[in-house]
Amino acid sequence: MPLTVNVGLSKKVGLPDYGSLGASCHVEVELDGSLVFSDLDAFQQKVKQAFVACSQAVSDELYRQQSAGSSSASAASASVHGNGQRGNGQPTGQRLSQPRKATASQVRAIEAIAGKLQLDLGAWLQERFGLPLASELSITQASETIDALKAFPSRNGAAH
Repeated sequence: MPLTVNVGLSKKVGLPDYGSLGASCHVEVELDGSLVFSDLDAFQQKVKQAFVACSQAVSDELYRQQSAGSSSASAASASVHGNGQRGNGQPTGQRLSQPRKATASQVRAIEAIAGKLQLDLGAWLQERFGLPLASELSITQASETIDALKAFPSRNGAAH
């Protein structure tokens, strides 16, 4: 019996001068209904994966909006105030927030997959992202890394 699960996340961040930005993501996933009774851990993992996907999408959209808004807003503010500060005293040109760092679960997954592949993870991350540690990746980069590592052929020739 199929089970429909709805997962959603909305987030709003404040901006200077009483402004705000918001983003939301809602997904509907159809799962095997027997998971709820036979394998609760697998069910919770599926729901968690949907939530992480929404969370990542919302964070990415807020970052995109902030980046687009901060470049035009800081240029306008700098020309109006001329002193390198917005009307509220905050310096212009600063990003409102940095991309969220990879989660601990993502870092563990990356390190585990790389270990199974016997991959020099530090060198691979340095070459691909210019970062030596999985913990320094953004949540989006970590997701891309997990997908890329899962696509690697294993030592015995089978793909993960």
